[in-house]
Amino acid sequence: MDTTNNQPKVFGIGLNKTGTTTLGQCGRILGLRCTSCDRTLLEDFASRNDLSRIIHRVNHHDLFEDWPWPLIYQQLDQMFPGSKFILTVRSSEDKWLESLKSHSMRTHPIRHCRKLAYGFNFPHKHEKEHIEFYRRHNDSVRSYFDGRSKDFLELCWENGDGWEKLCNFLGYDVPEAPLPHANKGKDNLVAKRRVFMNKVLSILDY
Repeated sequence: MDTTNNQPKVFGIGLNKTGTTTLGQCGRILGLRCTSCDRTLLEDFASRNDLSRIIHRVNHHDLFEDWPWPLIYQQLDQMFPGSKFILTVRSSEDKWLESLKSHSMRTHPIRHCRKLAYGFNFPHKHEKEHIEFYRRHNDSVRSYFDGRSKDFLELCWENGDGWEKLCNFLGYDVPEAPLPHANKGKDNLVAKRRVFMNKVLSILDY
């Protein structure tokens, strides 16, 4: 069944670990149909430059965040005119890198998106390449959307951006719910997983 509507699509085009999950949570609170990381779609684009399933996904959701959306913002802008694009960033590139490294310690060493997106299984020992990727992506997005304030918004949750800035851009009333802060929790299971991943890193060629 076709569930398309006339509501502008909202694409989160910040790299992972920039508050993308928080953006998705905000969208759900606002009543949007949201979708997050999809490794299959990332592989379609990164390995075969195939956008067919990506187009199908766009037709059935309202807000999109995480992979593959940051890599294809120009194609999305051309295919879905009138869409909204949100670049989430961290307060510093070093904070982003440390978050990315920490996240890699608690995710699967093989079944992940890092190799497809960044070219490496782990950011460890490739810090320079990842920082350059982060800078290049953000600069390219800003340049591409320069002068298009109705279509483009940059958000940094850490610097105090929140509901008012987001809702003004999207044309929604500010909800009474507090701004969600997703993926911030740490527990003993995460700590144990990190110890295990450190051992994996010591034997993997990454």
